[in-house]
Amino acid sequence: MAESVADGSVPVVINNGNAATPAPAPTPDSVTSEKDEDGELNLDKNSLLAVLKFLKKNKLQETELILRKEAKILGDNNLQEDVQASSDVSSVLSTYKSEGDPDIYEDTYTVFKRFVESSLDSYRHELAMILYPAFVHMYLELVYNEHEEQAVKFMERFGPEQEEYYQEDVKRLSCLTKKDHMKGNEFMDNFRSGQFTVRMSRDTYNFLKRHLQDKKNTVLQNIIQEHLYLDVYEGIARMKPQLDATAGAFLGEAARQANKVKVYYGLLKEPELHIPLDEDDDGGDGEDKPKKKKPKKDPLLSKKARNDPNAPPNNRIPLPELRDADKLDKISAMKEAIKRVKLGPDSLPSICFYTFLNSHLGVTVAEISEDSTLLAAGFGDSLIRVWSLTPNKLKGMKSAHDLETIDKEADDVLYRMMDERSGVEMRVLMGHSGPVTAVSFSPDHTYLLSSSEDSTIRLWSLLTWTNVVCYKGHSFPIWDVKFSPHGFYFASCGHDRTARLWSTDSYQPLRIFSGHVSDVDCIQFHHNSNYVATGSSDRTVRLWDVLTGSCVRYMTGHKGRVYCLQFSNDGRFLTSGGADCKILLWDVAHGHLLAELAGHTDTIYCLCFSRDATLLASGGIDNCIKLWDFTRLLDEIDLEELNISHAPTVRTNSDGLLLGSYPTKATSVLALHFTRRNLLLASGMYQSGS
Repeated sequence: MAESVADGSVPVVINNGNAATPAPAPTPDSVTSEKDEDGELNLDKNSLLAVLKFLKKNKLQETELILRKEAKILGDNNLQEDVQASSDVSSVLSTYKSEGDPDIYEDTYTVFKRFVESSLDSYRHELAMILYPAFVHMYLELVYNEHEEQAVKFMERFGPEQEEYYQEDVKRLSCLTKKDHMKGNEFMDNFRSGQFTVRMSRDTYNFLKRHLQDKKNTVLQNIIQEHLYLDVYEGIARMKPQLDATAGAFLGEAARQANKVKVYYGLLKEPELHIPLDEDDDGGDGEDKPKKKKPKKDPLLSKKARNDPNAPPNNRIPLPELRDADKLDKISAMKEAIKRVKLGPDSLPSICFYTFLNSHLGVTVAEISEDSTLLAAGFGDSLIRVWSLTPNKLKGMKSAHDLETIDKEADDVLYRMMDERSGVEMRVLMGHSGPVTAVSFSPDHTYLLSSSEDSTIRLWSLLTWTNVVCYKGHSFPIWDVKFSPHGFYFASCGHDRTARLWSTDSYQPLRIFSGHVSDVDCIQFHHNSNYVATGSSDRTVRLWDVLTGSCVRYMTGHKGRVYCLQFSNDGRFLTSGGADCKILLWDVAHGHLLAELAGHTDTIYCLCFSRDATLLASGGIDNCIKLWDFTRLLDEIDLEELNISHAPTVRTNSDGLLLGSYPTKATSVLALHFTRRNLLLASGMYQSGS
């Protein structure tokens, strides 16, 4: 029985960013490669064919010829015929062996279910977590061994009894009714290739162990040994509310060792910048002029100058140096922060909503630039449209001939490069061949990234309004793309179950983050650019280290697909939302789930923190914007008690946290954005048929 104990005595293998799993025990049908007594090479025929195909594909003729001689194979035909005779499913499901009597599975599950229900409360709830994975693997064994009638009966009897958040998976599983259906099935491959993690106390584990030894139940013992990972901890067993809070992921909970790596969640130190004060910053009247020095003591500005003890070293990853234009933009942002409205329960923000009307094939995504001057939207007809949100029109660059006459040393050289006559309120970008799935502005607002179902990412210049680079790396539709807060880097994710890190100057990805077992639906950079968070259809949230490419946080608790992520302003917390209509709050430092906010009635698509981090705004396809009291939520959490081994009680009561709900007129909320002065901007598409 796979087990992890507090002293770490069991060997552990970490692969591809998955939760840590113990080294799997070898099975009788494990592929082996050895020489017999005569010195001849013995290889599994499937493995031999795979090796020969690899050698042939890479034009390694000499190695291929030597292998054929040792295996006494002169051509491909005989080997391929032999391999095709044995189904590919057999090699994939080599551990699913027949127990002879197909009724033994139903009897075994019934006996174990009664054992769980008759156990003491202190054991029952943790033992019940084994029921679902045992049910899945027993059903797959019945189908694999071609006991189709018994498999259907087993599904009809026990399928509806599984937890509500597993019913979607049970429905997909019920479609596998024949052995041939297993070949290439994503659900089956995922469940077979990864171990289902169940965390339980030492007392519960010993109680289960005694039951298995007394009953001598080989069917259940084999399933637990080969397909489950029991993460055993010292302490009191958890109750059902605690278990339900972190349950729901495709392959169970996160093992404790998956979140032990230190995470530098602090913010990088901002450069020292002198903030000149304008005439209108002092209030206007002469007698108020002495107040000019007051903004310099503003805590919003003084905080940025301090060293954060939890921040990564500035040189941990190479970041682009600030240009003069970047420094001017930061100074402008700080001046805006001085005029920022402080939000709270008694001072809620005004909301400005941009509604898309009469859009051909629908708006698929929207994004507002950091300085709140631009709005970009992607459409189902593969077009991207960019609007100016200020009186300033969108100008194009002058011709090459006109640029030669410009004084390149002038302070306003960028302004002089633009053609005043070309200014328009909206620009159209054409290049994708499929629906646009995401757009993202660069921090300096001169570039726009877009992703599409055509499996490409495009970089657009907002000076020339043309496509400058097309990045190809994903093999399937891309669902999200985001620029790093420091520019230069960007990250993408998609249907191929991977997330990728890119730099704008390279056609190839710098890192591939692999570990999710289903689509990666959303991605978000940490504010210090050293980490990337991903949300997936496997109902997990993961945090990846940009430097090493490894998964450093594996967080479970969602009961549906995860569609949006947002880090808190200080980088310590991560919020996520999705198809389960819940917002979950995570502690990045230790990977714990802290709170669950319920209020939405449909999928949540966007989250955004106010600039002073007092409020959290959320929106989705329930046509409603909700505002949450984030300050009060943190005040009720004892952060001092949080550590890697102590999982806090998850707050599931949202009473007092929801400050306001603002319904739209049949308009789903696609984007939320707080301006530098804390005005809330939102956008979405009006559904005329709603």
